[in-house]
Amino acid sequence: MEKTPYLIFKLNQTSYGINALAVQEIFLLPEIKPIPDTPDEIVGVINLRGQLLVILDLSYRWGSPTSDYHLTDSIIVIEWNQFRVGLLVHQVDELLMISAAEISTELSDFYSEKKSQKSSVCPWIIGIAKLADDFVMLIELKRLISETKIIQNSEVFSEITQDQTILNRSKKNLVFCPNATPEERQLFRERAKNLLQETQTQDFQGLIPLAIAGLNQEYFGILLSIVKEFIEIHNITPIPCTPQHIVGNINLRGEIVTLVDVRSFLNLSTTQKTTFSKAIIVQVDQIISGLIVDEVFDIVYLNSATIHSNPTALRSGQNEYLQGTAPYKQKMMSILDLKKILTQEELIVNEEV
Repeated sequence: MEKTPYLIFKLNQTSYGINALAVQEIFLLPEIKPIPDTPDEIVGVINLRGQLLVILDLSYRWGSPTSDYHLTDSIIVIEWNQFRVGLLVHQVDELLMISAAEISTELSDFYSEKKSQKSSVCPWIIGIAKLADDFVMLIELKRLISETKIIQNSEVFSEITQDQTILNRSKKNLVFCPNATPEERQLFRERAKNLLQETQTQDFQGLIPLAIAGLNQEYFGILLSIVKEFIEIHNITPIPCTPQHIVGNINLRGEIVTLVDVRSFLNLSTTQKTTFSKAIIVQVDQIISGLIVDEVFDIVYLNSATIHSNPTALRSGQNEYLQGTAPYKQKMMSILDLKKILTQEELIVNEEV
């Protein structure tokens, strides 16, 4: 049964989950600039490396607003349909793979009715996951993002970004975390200053999200930003006159996707398996492919400081297609450079054959 990765976090001791494939990065709470004349759940904005990022506190939407914020709180940056927003959370817990069978949608009709009555009761909750010792409220990112996008595109928001003097005319509390001590406020400001810095690499990001997959009993990391979904393979249509690493095509909800076995690029044996059951659908630029894997183990948020350059002991030729290595479960995993792999000329299928 197919499972979806969810990042679990807490707000006021209640557990919530969002689709982990939408998570871009996570960092500790910086100073936030409050915005006047906006809904209470919009805490304000931060300057994230030259880009304006709206910060939401969902506890306001759900009727249990936070009395104050703390240095231990975090921001989860999510992106959906090329629009980004930051979620202010009290605690980031873990990543869970949750199947549809574990999600109760019995409240969907209730929320739909409340929506028709223009009620503000939990319109962003799409279901509840029933776990061993807890319940997790699952958030509908499409609605959350679309409503935030409407607010950001409003005239009031536009005026604020162009003329900061409007801040003085608002009745909204424009002091971020008013109960913070001078030392705490200084640390909030230092964090905001660090986030302002421009960077061309991922090293600055708080945490780098990776999907961990297995090939020939070895661990490989794939940047979550290029992962579209995880699938189980049922029917493969072979493609004649193609290299061995072109496994074939599949029909993915009406879209033809080519499956690729990258083991030959990594100098791994290709004789161990003749049947394939799992794949990771990835998109690099305009190329959408299915990456054959033995297993999908996990999704992790990796501190960039733990990534090391490729050791010279790696098999000859493998270094070319790796971005580095990092520890994972008492072993080392290799981080794939899929852009370099998938743009190889030998991966282009000649449709005229």
